[in-house]
Amino acid sequence: MAPPNQLCLVLVIFLSIFSLSPFPTSAIIPKANVSLPIHSSQLVKSLCNGKAIQNRKFCLKALSSPKVIMAMDTTQLGNLIMKLGVANARATLNVYNEIIKKPCSPQALKALDCCVGAYKYAILSFEMVSSELVEDPQIANYDVAVIGLEIANCEKELINAKVQTPRLLARNRFMKYYISVGYEITSTLELENPNEY
Repeated sequence: MAPPNQLCLVLVIFLSIFSLSPFPTSAIIPKANVSLPIHSSQLVKSLCNGKAIQNRKFCLKALSSPKVIMAMDTTQLGNLIMKLGVANARATLNVYNEIIKKPCSPQALKALDCCVGAYKYAILSFEMVSSELVEDPQIANYDVAVIGLEIANCEKELINAKVQTPRLLARNRFMKYYISVGYEITSTLELENPNEY
């Protein structure tokens, strides 16, 4: 039997070669029976059990990528969540821009324009929140809450204009889920780093 030091050396070399191999990253997904670092998996589970989370199942699924699961701390997890929020807002904005090109009533056009503005705001705000996570989590928390108000206003405009496109309703619902996850992570950071002023 090899001494423990030699065994560790062989394991380190094997892992180094494996991590540098040309396999696509999607092929290196941790399986359920592989234990993840306790702090990162617990960080995601704890976040998804937070008070602000509207849909725990969605939260766990949205935060299940290897990159997110391997987040080392709350700030890193927060940055990854903001990137997910930006990606979702951009995809939704594309859907609105696609629908707005089709003929519709002036009321529907006004509602769709309102939503385009709300999603442009969401993209900018999620990007801005990433820089605020360390500097001022309280402001970051507020900014995420305002994104929620913008999306709620968008939904109200769609209802008033009787625009009931299932695709838009689903997109808005997902956006609200991302906002709730963003709000929860900024609330957590606010508790971890209370403003001393």
